[in-house]
Amino acid sequence: MSERDGQILPKGPRTARGPGVKPLRRAVKVPVWGDLGIRLGLALSLIMLVVMIHWWDRDGLVDNHDGVVSFIDVVYFTMISITTTGFGDIAPVSDKSRLVEALIVTPVRFAVLFIFVGTAYNFIIKRSWEKWRMSRIQAQLSGHIVVLGYGVSGAESVAELIERGTDPSNIVVIDPSEDRLTNAEKLGCNVMAGDATRDDTLNAVRITEAQNVLVSAGRDDTSILIVLTVRHLAPKVPISVVVRADDNEFLARQAGANNVINPVRFTGLLLAGSARGAHISDYLADLASVTGRVQLVERKVDRKEIGRSISDLCSGGRGLRVYRGGKVIGFWEDESQSLREGDIVVEIIPTERGEDRGDGHRASDDAKLSEAG
Repeated sequence: MSERDGQILPKGPRTARGPGVKPLRRAVKVPVWGDLGIRLGLALSLIMLVVMIHWWDRDGLVDNHDGVVSFIDVVYFTMISITTTGFGDIAPVSDKSRLVEALIVTPVRFAVLFIFVGTAYNFIIKRSWEKWRMSRIQAQLSGHIVVLGYGVSGAESVAELIERGTDPSNIVVIDPSEDRLTNAEKLGCNVMAGDATRDDTLNAVRITEAQNVLVSAGRDDTSILIVLTVRHLAPKVPISVVVRADDNEFLARQAGANNVINPVRFTGLLLAGSARGAHISDYLADLASVTGRVQLVERKVDRKEIGRSISDLCSGGRGLRVYRGGKVIGFWEDESQSLREGDIVVEIIPTERGEDRGDGHRASDDAKLSEAG
């Protein structure tokens, strides 16, 4: 046992309570019952088509039992013909009937057979294969993004990640709510129902191999506990967490979070910005989303940029800040005029909705042309 912040914490991994961890899964394109309904509907439609053809050509059939071919006899003959049973009590005798059997009924027979064989494959073989494939994917997860909690913030973060170009199959969502997981499945994400505060849940998605972990459990105490669990299992994985109380931001960082986001504070910034100018809050919201005209990007300095000024980046973006050895350097400071290897830069770049050369460039170019004119 160990003591931290007045709480007694057990050493080593915790064991799960209740049911075991559910396997990773991903949504199929067509629901199970929808797929089954489509297949059965198609098969029944083909069978009814053959019944109508046999009824139309009943004069070419002979019933060796009573000599009369009724509608029931036609249905019976259709079923034994399609299933290739062929008792011989009813048989085609005219050339036209035999031609119909050869050119129309036989292809339909193969089609119905393929439908039923395909259904058996889809519901038995294919789904077993898919379950095995997902277990293999789960066992080999690497470089993925794990989203712990799929409430409002978690759902928005996943949507933004996909909008920014992240493959949904590279995102793993863990949440105890099946309804929420269904929504994540529809986006193509891998999902798992489980308790993110448990070691076995996080180990099941190979948390140590994750690229990033995003935590938004809806409650600050739960989110901080999840951060503690993740940091205990994966000391080097970057963790971002959402907390709503100011005094919990410090606790979240102490628990091991690399980034702490306070949506209440961000909302306050937007409100304050709107009071100082009509367009400030609009621009701040624009920066935060890839759907806007501009986007904030954090990246390592490119080799070609070493020695250059932050205002002369190869990307064509507008450099704002340099992170160097734990020190924050603004674009106006002398140290940002010569970038070094290992520096991290934060820049503004245009999105697909932006101008050709970035936000504001077009207006400045037009002004220069008007002056030259």
